[in-house]
Amino acid sequence: MPVSKNKKAAIIGGGVIGGGWAARFLLNGWDVAVFDPDPQAERKIGEVLENARRSLPALYDRALPPEGELTFHDDMATAVKGATWIQESVPEQLALKHKILAQIQTHAPGDCMIGSSTSGFKPSELQQGSINPGQIVVVHPFNPVYLLPLIEVVPSDVTDAAVLEAGCDVLRAVGLKPLVVHKEIDAHIADRLLEAVWREGLWLVHDEVATTAEIDDAIRYGFGLRWAQMGLFETYRIAGGEAGMEHFIGQFGPALKWPWTKLMDVPELTPELTARIAQQSDDQSGHMTIRELERLRDDNLVGMMRALKKSGSGAGGTINDHEVTLPAPAPRNDLPVTVDRQVPQSWTDYNGHMNEAHYVEVSGQASDRFMEMIGADADYIAAGGSYFTVENHVCYLQEIKAGDQIRVTTQLISAKGKKLHLFHRLIGADGETAATVETFLLHVDLKTRRTSEPGGVVAGNLANMAARHAAMPKPEQLGRAIG
Repeated sequence: MPVSKNKKAAIIGGGVIGGGWAARFLLNGWDVAVFDPDPQAERKIGEVLENARRSLPALYDRALPPEGELTFHDDMATAVKGATWIQESVPEQLALKHKILAQIQTHAPGDCMIGSSTSGFKPSELQQGSINPGQIVVVHPFNPVYLLPLIEVVPSDVTDAAVLEAGCDVLRAVGLKPLVVHKEIDAHIADRLLEAVWREGLWLVHDEVATTAEIDDAIRYGFGLRWAQMGLFETYRIAGGEAGMEHFIGQFGPALKWPWTKLMDVPELTPELTARIAQQSDDQSGHMTIRELERLRDDNLVGMMRALKKSGSGAGGTINDHEVTLPAPAPRNDLPVTVDRQVPQSWTDYNGHMNEAHYVEVSGQASDRFMEMIGADADYIAAGGSYFTVENHVCYLQEIKAGDQIRVTTQLISAKGKKLHLFHRLIGADGETAATVETFLLHVDLKTRRTSEPGGVVAGNLANMAARHAAMPKPEQLGRAIG
């Protein structure tokens, strides 16, 4: 077996968070070594990986790198040896974290950043008694780690700026959004905000104002959707209308002195209140298993973030930034591969396979990529030239299901003057052609909105590609018509 050239991440602690870290690195082409004494760790991480393989690639319109190698280890030294990144995700007990971090540093490379997934401890607290304090940094993720991009990165005064930036580069390279918290504070930023909402939620249940389901509805049908794209302050800026944030604060600021909240007070979590919350939660969600809830969550997140991806807002911008770094696929049978991606769950219909509209969508992506390859890219369009699709003909040959990997090869049939004739083959993971799409396009002058001859660079590139494709056999499905 050849030696892997992938970078290596060591995951210390394979629970929900550690498993998410393992999936995030593994699916981005890193080798991952896991250390966890739990005899069920391999099974648990395997289940997390199953969900991650189903959802993370669905965010992208390019294929993620080939998976790295996943290994499980009984000793710390082997797990961290040669690691580029080490992530500690053991339970939130400071004494336990000190013990584990000391063991990690005994065997870890001296120049390797050690991230702690702690949601509450400050880096200076984690670094107490450390042989190399500057190596330890808070790197706090959000569940599911393999989908949500935010990572709170909290250095201390002894953290080297160059080491911090290198660590953030690693996080960005696996599709994450590092948020550097420049001043130490208990629970960092996000959890302090969540804690405020959590306290209010407990009081609303305690005072029998609302049930757990009603509180969740208030969030998920209202401000939760706004927060997903704009956060808190930008949302309130819009609420101020044309006068902006200053008007909003002037109008609603006095309400901060009203006795609406109990942020400095929290109800005692008595057995009775705990039981009430647990029962209401069972009534709300008990009809689904945890795995079913996770899949529902993941499908919803993929759908929301893909919507954000179109505008580049919020998490969608992070996905777009990561996607452009993914490598272009290699040609297949001398034909350019114009699409290489996984089929998202949202593309399937009641029959369980890809809806017919998305075959055309994939072919449209292939045509767009072909345009870029011949020079009819964004700059060309901005200058006033483009191609418009006039006709498509689809042949459905095999089922394509959610999670399937598909590649599209594009053959240039002819390019004469303003006319462009393409043939796309949708190829499944088994190498068989699952569908074909024949596409006819016309070149258009965007200023006059009339057909026109393509510009010199595009015409030249088309001529060169036409010469290469001229000797290729004509596709079997070419020129087909219904009936």
